Amino acid sequence: MMNRVILIGRLTKDPEMRYTTSGIAVTTFTLAVNRPYANQEGERQADFINIVTWQKLADLCANYLRKGRQAAVEGRLQTRSYENQEGRKVFVTEVVADRAYFLDKAEDARTGNQYSSHDPFASADPFADPFGGSGKTINITDDDLPF
Repeated sequence: MMNRVILIGRLTKDPEMRYTTSGIAVTTFTLAVNRPYANQEGERQADFINIVTWQKLADLCANYLRKGRQAAVEGRLQTRSYENQEGRKVFVTEVVADRAYFLDKAEDARTGNQYSSHDPFASADPFADPFGGSGKTINITDDDLPF
């Protein structure tokens, strides 16, 4: 059996980060994912998918993603239910992401003021090409490849 989801979309609002009672970070956000077709009026429609990330990935998403940013997530579809304050059973469907990719260009990320002084990655650019700008040739042999 397989339960795997891959989505690309834009955040509808800034991510919300919380901690469980045992101190584990959890971040939630919503991705607006365009449907592959237009409606009868020719307008594109989108689905709004709730995303949940945990631990280090939750920290990264909370620090680097903002409303309007484009992101891709990989994870599994999960359903759960709970009883609300009125005593009604509420069903929730969400994607529990185990990977996230920040898809905007480095310039776009910088203009969104994504970096904060308390961020351990503030001096590094997580969106930059690691091989760009060095001017040196990179030689890779078959022995360097893991397959």
